[in-house]
Amino acid sequence: MDPVGLQLGNKNLWSCLVRLLTKDPEWLNAKMKFFLPNTDLDSRNETLDPEQRVILQLNKLHVQGSDTWQSFIHCVCMQLEVPLDLEVLLLSTFGCDDAFTSQLGAEGKSQPESQLHHGLKRPHQSCGSSPRRKQCKKQQLELAKKYLQLLRTSAQQRYRSQIPGSGQPHAFHQVYVPPILRRATASLDTPEGAIMGDLKVEDGADVSISDLFNTRVNKGPRVTVLLGKAGMGKTTLAHRLCQKWAEGHLNCFQALFLFEFRQLNLITRFLTPSELLFDLYLSPESDHDTVFQYLEKNADQVLLIFDGLDEALQPMGPDGPGPVLTLFSHLCNGTLLPGCRVMATSRPGKLPACLPAEAAMVHMLGFDGPRVEEYVNHFFSAQPSREGALVELQTNGRLRSLCAVPALCQVACLCLHHLLPDHAPGQSVALLPTMTQLYMQMVLALSPPGHLPTSSLLDLGEVALRGLETGKVIFYAKDIAPPLIAFGATHSLLTSFCVRTGPGHQQTGYAFTHLSLQEFLAALHLMASPKVNKDTLTQYVTLHSRWVQRTKARLGLSDHLPTFLAGLASCTCRPFLSHLAQGNEDCVGAKQAAVVQVLKKLATRKLTGPKVVELCHCVDETQEPELASLTAQSLPYQLPFHNFPLTCTDLATLTNILEHREAPIHLDFDGCPLEPHCPEALVGCGQIENLSFKSRKCGDTFAEALSRSLPTMGRLQMLGLAGSKITARGISHLVKALPLCPQLKEVSFRDNQLSDQVVLNIVEVLPHLPRLRKLDLSNNSICVSTLLCLARVAVTCPTVRMLQAREADLIFLLSPPTETTAELQRAPDLQESDGQRKGAQSRSLTLRLQKCQLQVHDAEALIALLQEGPHLEEVDLSGNQLEDEGCRLMAEAASQLHIARKLDLSDNGLSVAGVHCVLRAVSACWTLAELHISLQHKTVIFMFAQEPEEQKGSQERLTHCGLQAKHLEQLCKALGGSCHLGHLHLDFSGNALGDEGAARLAQLLPGLGALQSLNLSENGLSLDAVLGLVQCFSTLQWLFRLDISFESQHILLRGDKTSRDMWATGSLPDFPAAAEFLGFRQRCIPRSLCLSECPLEPPSLTRLCATLKDCPGPLELQLSCEFLSDQSLETLLDCLPQLPQLSLLQLSQTGLSPKSPFLLANTLSLCPRVKKVDLRSLHHATLHFRSNQEEEGVCCGFTGCSLSQEHIESFCWLLSKCKDLSQVDLSANLLGDSGLRCLLECLPQVPISGLLDLSHNSVSQESALYLVETLPSCPRVREASVNLGSEQSFRIHFSREDQAGKTLRLSECSFRPEHVSRLATGLSQSLQLTELTLTQCCLGQKQLAILLSLVGRPAGLFSLRVQEPWADRAGVLSLLEVCAQASGSVTEISISKTQQQLCVQLEFPRQEENPEAVALRLAHCDLGAHHSLLVGQLMETCARLQQLSLSQVNLCEDDDASSLLLQSLLLSLSELKTFRLTSSCVSTEGLAHLASGLGHCHHLEELDLSNNQFDEEGTKVLMRALEGKWMLKRLDLSHLLLNSSTLALLTHRLSHMTCLQSLRLNRNSIGDVGCCHLSEALRAATSLEELDLSHNQIGDAGVQHLATILPGLPELRKIDLSVNSISSAGGVQLAESLVLCRRLEELMLGCNALGDPTALGLAQELPQHLRVLHLPFSHLGPGGALSLAQALDGSPHLEEISLAENNLAGGVLRFCKELPLLRQIDLVSCKIDNQTAKLLTSSFTSCPALEVILLSWNLLGDEAAAELAQVLPQMGRLKRVDLEKNQITALGAWLLAEGLAQGSSIQVIRLWNNPIPCDMVQHLKSQEPRLDFAFFDNQPQAPWGT
Repeated sequence: MDPVGLQLGNKNLWSCLVRLLTKDPEWLNAKMKFFLPNTDLDSRNETLDPEQRVILQLNKLHVQGSDTWQSFIHCVCMQLEVPLDLEVLLLSTFGCDDAFTSQLGAEGKSQPESQLHHGLKRPHQSCGSSPRRKQCKKQQLELAKKYLQLLRTSAQQRYRSQIPGSGQPHAFHQVYVPPILRRATASLDTPEGAIMGDLKVEDGADVSISDLFNTRVNKGPRVTVLLGKAGMGKTTLAHRLCQKWAEGHLNCFQALFLFEFRQLNLITRFLTPSELLFDLYLSPESDHDTVFQYLEKNADQVLLIFDGLDEALQPMGPDGPGPVLTLFSHLCNGTLLPGCRVMATSRPGKLPACLPAEAAMVHMLGFDGPRVEEYVNHFFSAQPSREGALVELQTNGRLRSLCAVPALCQVACLCLHHLLPDHAPGQSVALLPTMTQLYMQMVLALSPPGHLPTSSLLDLGEVALRGLETGKVIFYAKDIAPPLIAFGATHSLLTSFCVRTGPGHQQTGYAFTHLSLQEFLAALHLMASPKVNKDTLTQYVTLHSRWVQRTKARLGLSDHLPTFLAGLASCTCRPFLSHLAQGNEDCVGAKQAAVVQVLKKLATRKLTGPKVVELCHCVDETQEPELASLTAQSLPYQLPFHNFPLTCTDLATLTNILEHREAPIHLDFDGCPLEPHCPEALVGCGQIENLSFKSRKCGDTFAEALSRSLPTMGRLQMLGLAGSKITARGISHLVKALPLCPQLKEVSFRDNQLSDQVVLNIVEVLPHLPRLRKLDLSNNSICVSTLLCLARVAVTCPTVRMLQAREADLIFLLSPPTETTAELQRAPDLQESDGQRKGAQSRSLTLRLQKCQLQVHDAEALIALLQEGPHLEEVDLSGNQLEDEGCRLMAEAASQLHIARKLDLSDNGLSVAGVHCVLRAVSACWTLAELHISLQHKTVIFMFAQEPEEQKGSQERLTHCGLQAKHLEQLCKALGGSCHLGHLHLDFSGNALGDEGAARLAQLLPGLGALQSLNLSENGLSLDAVLGLVQCFSTLQWLFRLDISFESQHILLRGDKTSRDMWATGSLPDFPAAAEFLGFRQRCIPRSLCLSECPLEPPSLTRLCATLKDCPGPLELQLSCEFLSDQSLETLLDCLPQLPQLSLLQLSQTGLSPKSPFLLANTLSLCPRVKKVDLRSLHHATLHFRSNQEEEGVCCGFTGCSLSQEHIESFCWLLSKCKDLSQVDLSANLLGDSGLRCLLECLPQVPISGLLDLSHNSVSQESALYLVETLPSCPRVREASVNLGSEQSFRIHFSREDQAGKTLRLSECSFRPEHVSRLATGLSQSLQLTELTLTQCCLGQKQLAILLSLVGRPAGLFSLRVQEPWADRAGVLSLLEVCAQASGSVTEISISKTQQQLCVQLEFPRQEENPEAVALRLAHCDLGAHHSLLVGQLMETCARLQQLSLSQVNLCEDDDASSLLLQSLLLSLSELKTFRLTSSCVSTEGLAHLASGLGHCHHLEELDLSNNQFDEEGTKVLMRALEGKWMLKRLDLSHLLLNSSTLALLTHRLSHMTCLQSLRLNRNSIGDVGCCHLSEALRAATSLEELDLSHNQIGDAGVQHLATILPGLPELRKIDLSVNSISSAGGVQLAESLVLCRRLEELMLGCNALGDPTALGLAQELPQHLRVLHLPFSHLGPGGALSLAQALDGSPHLEEISLAENNLAGGVLRFCKELPLLRQIDLVSCKIDNQTAKLLTSSFTSCPALEVILLSWNLLGDEAAAELAQVLPQMGRLKRVDLEKNQITALGAWLLAEGLAQGSSIQVIRLWNNPIPCDMVQHLKSQEPRLDFAFFDNQPQAPWGT
């Protein structure tokens, strides 16, 4: 027995163990490799006896320590066929710590040297500390070669063929199929961490291992980064490179070192390169320095591989990177071991900044179909299940997409190896549908048949989860219990390796075979372990973005953990999880539901592209259709994926989710590294509507895969493939596939570096895509010849409507014809021929070939090509090299090419000489609308009208062309050919004509015909030349306006602005009314000269006026300068009599001196033609002149001119010389109280007959009081109003003759008590003042009483109206108490609470009442002492009271004291004739008091009790008060509820009122029966003049009774029966009766269904005195309305007619005779159209007094507006026109504005809700403020002075 056996102390047990292991040496070798990964199974041991070799291996295992030995014993018991008794002994003896410790004794510690390979020596503590020895070069070389050989030998031993485990296929360990490798060209700063580099291999082709490294010196990058998602085989490839090097395949490298960052993370100290190579990898046998010097010298032949860069744990801290990253950075940058090659592997993400910018990036893209098949063939080589595995992969699309990841492909093969023998073919679809279930089946496959080690799996899962949470991927024996290590080793779940952290420091480390396996086991633990609740579980269901944050140190280790959790939430996994959870199915179900619920919440959020992919993976793993549908429907319509790598599996998963979506979706892949075969994952995805790829990584293989997928996407409408490396081969596949996608609307191949022939091949597919709208081929450099070929395609292809080429841009726009689905499915050749037939005539083509280096010969070819083509919308050849000849050819061909809109030849090298050629060439083009040539700006643009008949004129702009006077004659000859084009607009601005050119041009202009405008701006003209142009008014008949801004050199000559301002339609109106109106307007339009920014000195003004003498009129002169001196102003005003044609003189924005108001005022007497002078703020002056036919009267305004007291006397003297002064406006000056006093003193000298406005002159109460005192000296003043509040108005109105009665209104004057006496004195002296209104003047009741007591006059009447807030609060008693203080006799009292108003009329002198009579009446009053005294005063003051009006008063608030007082007062009012009590509150008892008082008013003539809410008893009381009122003439009981009893009382009283003249009973609910009784009562009212029974529903029965009595009312003048439910039957009877009412003046029958029969009856003989006829909404038709119109025609008394809301459609309403008094016509909503309105508007001229026209809510259009615009200037009294809700456009509104401009007095034209755009509304309002487009009626005031 060996020493260890003796040491263990159990000879038999040790011998049994040795004999057991001798039977299976391969298994023991595998376990030696697992537990001692750095131990060499030296071939020299093969010569030993098998038993001795086993003993040697057991010794090596035993010395590793208790953890390793116990784990090995557990593996023996679990994996080998061990007898039960032996297993018990082994576990009890060797399987626990106590047994091991007791048996080990004192010699149990192992020696480090035992762990080394045979023949390898332990490295020294520090390779850099050994002393240098001088050796010869040959010895140094020998040492290096010996080390290199040792390095290669070590690698060979490490990568010897591995021994398969028990029950596993041989290929499980040996299969290697290289994945797809592809170079990247993106920058390191991009989110996916790509790097610079340019690989000369076609994108999409495989890159072999040898291609990874460019061995040429100083060529290519020294650093290579291998990027791949988890499971792509990065680590495998790194070890494969080591194996290939060990086998001698990479001869370019003498040394290769492989490091893993997961081990380097354990290093905490800084390392030197030699320490990295020798301490952590392999140490030389001797002289480390010499070996390292050799490696440094030959660094270009040294390859360092760093695996797992993404796992680097040292973040970039404030002090820089950690020790490992620092060393890695120096190696990459060449500061250490310069020249060496470095390769790193990493998952995609934010890579460390230490990587150099030139590092090469290689993407690992996994397996495509052939590679998967190759792997399966190798895996199942020489096995009968190989064919079955291939069939499963071919039939299971999901499994095939999973196998695109090499790690999953290996797992899938293992599962198929396990499943195929026991399951029928095709079962993999159900058993292996997701990645999670793939791993689940793998666990089942690796477990013993029929036995699932649940506790070990959960414990190992807990270890895995703990590692993920702490970022740990390497575990030591202390981290994992020995049974778990044995379990992991037995089931191939753990792998082991030697971990070196320094010289002499190494130990065995364990890791899961793959990181995704660690995540799967962690997910198992979370889902099945009872230690984890569902709340903790849901914290792990998150979505990880693949865009790593800049602040994040590294990628997380749990990328797949949420996916595995989602997969385990599938119902399919529940039995498996329940078994793991010891049958706790409820807990598992709750956790699964929690995971699904979290995913549902995530599905409804707005996520980034990477998270969308992660979500789709999770949702797809759950296999929950409801969740998949929710996710699919929640995805946005535009789904972008930008700058992160995507695999076939990702797209396949996305496709699976989209299958549950109904709506279309747009997918945009921009900058995403995609695997070449990714498009195959989109096969059959019918939800994709837009599909766009933009990536340099897409090559021909990608295009070929895409071409196979496109025909299967039934909804695809847009395809984009930009920025790729596709060549002709890839395009050929796509071109073949495109015709199979007839639904495509847009295709883009931008930025693909396609050749000319490839581009031509692409456009050949255009006829085969019937719905295509856009083809983008930009950024694909092509030559000019190819461009012309493309132009031919555009001309010949019937669906192309635009070809746009500009430098790199190349775009086809198409207009496919409307076709049915059946047509789309026909053969392409038939489609093409049909399209050509349909589009040949109707198609218009736009051709834009900008900056394409076209020359003259190209222009010739293009012209020949276009002449054979369709109609052209636009041709743009700007930025080419056509020069003069090419431009001339294109201009000549313009008329033949039928260009509809635009020809652009800008920036083609045109010269001044070429301008003349172009003008001559284009002169024959009848459709030319505009020509703009600017040589400075390189602009040459032709604009055309679509049809010659549409061409009303043209515009030719020759700006900034350097034209001089010598060029003008030749230019005018060339332009002479354009006279046939109609009105011509010429623009010569920005040239160099100078004075000579201006003079010469003035001579040549008559030969050019009727121009519309001429622009001579910026031509260097002097003032003399500018003034010389004024003579053109005399020589050019077309010239109507000359605008000159001298300093800015803006000079514009214009004709009539009518055609220029027709911006609404772009052409003149074609209907006769508008044309006639515009013709009339042109005859009246004045000529206008606008001269601004010009020094207006007296000589210049004298010359200007002399030049204007010969100008035909009327003439408007507008001048503007910075300042106009008094001398210049005098010179100008002196010249006015010499200009009889002048109608307007305007000085705008011109500074004037303070003397200018006096100069202008003096002009009123010097120039009798002046009718209006308006000076504002000494900066704007306007003079209007009258013609001989105009009315007399002069208006003058001097506002804001700083006039003060010192100016008033002289100013009034100047005004006094004007004999016909109608209005004077001196507002906004500085008069103050003193100035106004002075002005009022001078008023008698000034002959004002209209208005004097002194507002805003800073006056106070003094001025108001002085005005009152001054009134006696101003006999012609008829009215004055003063407001000292915010309005600050002060206006005095005069009449031509002395005015007997004057009215004064004072508002907000804030009178103080001391002002009251002065005001009373003034009122007492102003005997002609008959009415005074005081509004909010701060007069309280006390002050008002004082005022009434102080005002006294010899004789006459005086009315005082007071409006104060306290009037609303004061009671009737207190107001009557104020009235009792009046000094005169009160004849009228009116109280209105809502108007806060008290009105009192006094009569002087006051007649004293007999004291005895007063005392006798007081004796009968039941009042208190105070009230008795008040009644006594009132009896004295109001003895002659004739009118008492109370409105909105409350007689209930003082316990009926008010009503009692009124009763007492009424008893004494023997002369009372009018009593009004309206809208008031009175109790029944109070009504009894009032009725009692009214019963004694025997002379009462008018009683108004309307709008009160009395109860039945109160109404009866009032009815009784009517007893004996035989003298009553007017009775108004409107709104009183009259039932049968009260109506009986009323009719009884009415039957005795023989003097009654007016009866108003509207809204009294009378009804037909009541009307019958009322009619009988009215038979005695033979004096009745007015009868109002509206809104009483009397019906036909009631109107029949009424009709019988109407002929007996000979004085009837007004009758209102509106809204009474009268039909045509009743209406006919009424009409027959009304014919007999000879004196009827007002007839209102609206809102009754009268119909045409009633209208015909009325029309037979209308009353000859009829003034008002209202028949709105009376169901009249055209016939009835026309009969009425004919009957009313020529009516001499008609003032108002309303036929609103009747149907006049088709009827022609027309008045042929004059209606001299008609003021208003209402035809709202009568369905009047343009034709009807034509004759109607012509009738308006027969109505000279017409003020209001209401035509809203009709069908009026622009023709009606034109007709109306014609008559507006002829209607002098018209104030309002309502045209709301019609069909008037901007053109019609413009015509109306022009009509207003002719001098109409209209205040507003309402145009709300007509089809006029908002911008046009603003323009029109600025042009004419009286046009109102608002919903509410905002009537602007008419212009001042009209």
